[in-house]
This record gives sequence, C-alpha cells and structure tokens, in this order.
Amino acid sequence: MAKAKKKKAREVVVVGSKVKDVVRNAGLRSDGELVQAVSEKVHDILEAAIERAQGNKRGTVRPYDL
Repeated sequence: MAKAKKKKAREVVVVGSKVKDVVRNAGLRSDGELVQAVSEKVHDILEAAIERAQGNKRGTVRPYDL
C-alpha cells in the first residue's frame, strides 16, 4: 500500500493569536492545527489572486483579484 505524500507546510502568514482570538470570542476553543490550516487557505487565496493579476498582465495584485 502506497503512502500518501504529505503536503509540505508553507510559511505561516497569519497572526496565530489573532486567529485564536476570533475563535475564542465566538466562545470556542481552537485546535492546535487551526492556525496552520487558516494560513494554508490564505496561501491558496493569494496564489489564485496572483494568477489572476498575471493573467491580466498586471504587476499589481488588487483586492478584486481575490
């Protein structure tokens, strides 16, 4: 049985304490892997925005690229 390749974790680009504060303010606790997961989503969003800007031949990523 082949092992599934684990995706290499990317650098965290969110402030962990702020992510945890949002969850805590909702009256919940956060899992130890939540901050990394949120950061991965942000990376995905930014990569898509970068592709859109490049596809439009722009050197600037703009809010509407999100």
